[in-house]
Amino acid sequence: MATTASTTSSLKPFLGNPIEICVVTKDYKRTIAGLTALGIGPWRVYTFTPTNTTNQTYYGQSSAFTMKVCFAEFAAAGNPNQDGHTSTTTHSDSSSGAASPMVYEVIQPISGANIFQEFLDAHGEGIHHIAYNCNDIPFAERIREFEARGWRFAQGGSWMGRNHFAFFVEDGPVDRTGTCFETISFPADWEYAEPEEWFPSRTA
Repeated sequence: MATTASTTSSLKPFLGNPIEICVVTKDYKRTIAGLTALGIGPWRVYTFTPTNTTNQTYYGQSSAFTMKVCFAEFAAAGNPNQDGHTSTTTHSDSSSGAASPMVYEVIQPISGANIFQEFLDAHGEGIHHIAYNCNDIPFAERIREFEARGWRFAQGGSWMGRNHFAFFVEDGPVDRTGTCFETISFPADWEYAEPEEWFPSRTA
């Protein structure tokens, strides 16, 4: 049951800093090429599968899915080097209280029940969600906070067993925001694994 407005009005803000904005596409190569033309990149490209992404769920049920996932850092987060690294951290640093540099994400769903394919079927390609660090509170607490505000845990998983993510959609007869929200939990020592490919390709 959705939480009423009178109930949510007494709840404190908890989203914290935005750390990611995501575009869902039918063709990740086409989309990241277009974003690269705007100066966004370089892009790290990965495939999330049941092998490297555990705890996969879809609306509360265990459900395997596969998708292409691409990341590029916002230019405002630092000047990217040729290898895509910057002089700043990619994600939140709760110890310093500093704002989190943000990341661009592009997702192409491949298989399995998933909210990304549903979005494509209903709306076509475009911006799908914004991710927040929720002030780095414990991950289980983040899920409870979303649900207390009338948001349903739609999809989740743990990439590389350490990068936990959860997507939420409004639960009720009316979707007041028309969007999806994500929260991502990164360990303090998180570093991106070497991607399957870079775009543009790195020079030798």
